[in-house]
This record gives sequence, structure tokens and C-alpha cells, in this order.
Amino acid sequence: MTKRLIVLRHAQAEPLIDGSDHERPLTAQGREQARAAGAHLASGGLFPDHVLCSTALRARETAELVADAFPNSPAVEQERDLYSADVPAVLELVSRTDPDVQNLLVVGHNPTMAQLVAAFMPDDPLDSFPTAGLAVVELEVEWLYAAPGTGAARLLT
Repeated sequence: MTKRLIVLRHAQAEPLIDGSDHERPLTAQGREQARAAGAHLASGGLFPDHVLCSTALRARETAELVADAFPNSPAVEQERDLYSADVPAVLELVSRTDPDVQNLLVVGHNPTMAQLVAAFMPDDPLDSFPTAGLAVVELEVEWLYAAPGTGAARLLT
């Protein structure tokens, strides 16, 4: 059976004024974006079995609001490494996913989320990947072997 890697860039966050970038919350618009992303996934029958989420506040809030659209809440695994990960590091995290998981949602940050999607779209350049941008990668391999060339991405938003 095909594995689905659902890639989600966190929704719009408050600008950094003082304090930590890691602790920036979502804006009101960002909360709406996250709810809309969850509704979009649910309407397409894309229900994640598991979520890998950056520990940044804006990513955690995005994941929570997206999950509200699902009939069953997926297990959420917070990964600090997603905060500053590059594409190989994200794929390393994906490779550790339990083989029983069919649909994996990764909630992270740009530019990495855009680069991850683009890596699975070699013939279709990715112009942009906005806040709350969604894509799904239909993988032809188990999580352990997920890499560019093992599946094809399509943008959902």
C-alpha cells in the first residue's frame, strides 16, 4: 500500500519583536489558516495516523488546530530537530516512522518544507509554499527508504 507523506508549513505567526523565535504564537489569521488546512485534509480523506511536529509554538498550535478536523486525533510526536532541520534531516526523521503508519503528517518550517516538497517534484518547479501550505507525497516505498525519486508530490493548497 502507498505511504502518504503530508507536508505542512506552519500557519502565519506573530512577528518576532522581543523574546524567542521558537515561542512565536499564531496570529488570528494563522489560526484560521490551520483550521482551513485541517478541513481541506479531512474533505480529501487524508487523515494522518501520526504527526511529526516541530517544537516551535507556531508549529504545535498549527498541528493542534489541524487535528481538530479529524474524527480521531493522531499521535503527535514533537521533534525539536524539525525546527532547524534540512531536507536530509527531515527524511531521517521520516525513515524512523513505524511501518504500520500509512499517512504521516510533518509540520515544520520554511525553507525546509518547501525544499522537501520540491525534492519530490523534479519536473514541476515549486514557485512558493505559503504559510499553511500543504502537499502530499505518494511514496512507493516504506518510510525507511523515503527519498527524492521514491514518490511524487502534489500541492494541496
